[in-house]
Amino acid sequence: MERNKEIYKVTLVGGVVNVVLLVFKFAAGILGHSAAMVADAVHSLSDFVTDVVVIAFVHISGKPKDKSHDYGHAKYETLAMTIIGIALLAVAFGILYSGVVKIVAWAGGAQLTAPGMLALWAALLSVVLKEAVYHYSMVKARQLQSQAVEANAWHHRSDALSSIGTAVGIGGAIFLGQRWTVLDPVASVIVGLFIVKVSVELLRRGIGDLMEQSLPDEVEDEILRLAGSVDGVTLPHDLRTRRLGNHYAIELHILMDPDITLREAHDKASEVEALLRLHYGRETHIAVHVEPR
Repeated sequence: MERNKEIYKVTLVGGVVNVVLLVFKFAAGILGHSAAMVADAVHSLSDFVTDVVVIAFVHISGKPKDKSHDYGHAKYETLAMTIIGIALLAVAFGILYSGVVKIVAWAGGAQLTAPGMLALWAALLSVVLKEAVYHYSMVKARQLQSQAVEANAWHHRSDALSSIGTAVGIGGAIFLGQRWTVLDPVASVIVGLFIVKVSVELLRRGIGDLMEQSLPDEVEDEILRLAGSVDGVTLPHDLRTRRLGNHYAIELHILMDPDITLREAHDKASEVEALLRLHYGRETHIAVHVEPR
C-alpha cells in the first residue's frame, strides 16, 4: 500500500507539471504561430493522459490475490506501460503527419508564418521542467521497481528532448529569416520520429511481458547458479521464467539424493526458494520440483 502511495505521489507531481505546460504550450503555439509548439503541446497532453492511466492501473495492480487471480494483479501495471506506448505512438504519427504536410506546402511555394518568441520561451521552459521531472521519476521508479513509473519517466524525457528539437526549430525559424521558417515543421517531424522510437521500445517490453516472454538469459543463468549453490542440490533444470508486473515468476526442477527423507527434501527445496526470494524479492513466485538424483 505504501508503494502505491509513492507511485501516486510521483505521478501527481508529473501530472501537475504536465497540466501547467500543456496550457502554456497550447497558448504559446497558437499565439506564436508555431506548428512545432502545438505538436509539443499535444505531446504534453498525452503525458497528462498517461498519468491518469498510471494512477488507475497501479491501483488495480496493488490488489492482493483473489479467487480469480491466483498470481495477483501485477500485470495490470505492465498493461499500463503498453497503453502508454500505444498512446505515444498515436501522438507521434499525428505529429509526423502535421509536420510533413507543412513541409510539402512550403516546398510547393507556400509561405509559412514565422513563430513568435513566446513559443521559444515555452520550449525552453518545457526542457527544464520535464528533464527535472524525468530524473525525479526515474529515481523513484528504481526505488519502487515500477514498470509504469519508469515508462512514465521516459515519457517525460521524450517530452524534454522533443522540446529541445522544438526550441532549435523555433529559434532557427525566428532568427534566420523568412526562408528558414520551414525549420519549425522540420523540428516537429524530428520530435515525432524520436517519440516513435521511445513508444516502440515501451511496446516491445510491454507486449513481451504480457505474452509471457522469458527473463533475459543472464538472469536465467544466475537463477540456475543460485539454485545449484545450495548444498545437496544438483543440476537445476527445466527452468521456466516470466514477469508478473514488477516481480519474477520462477519454476524449476532440482535433483537430490534419493535416500534422504521427504522432510529433508522439502527443507532443501525451501532453502532454494528462500535464497531466490532473498535475491529477487519476497514477492517472487517460485515453484521448485524435486527429483531423485
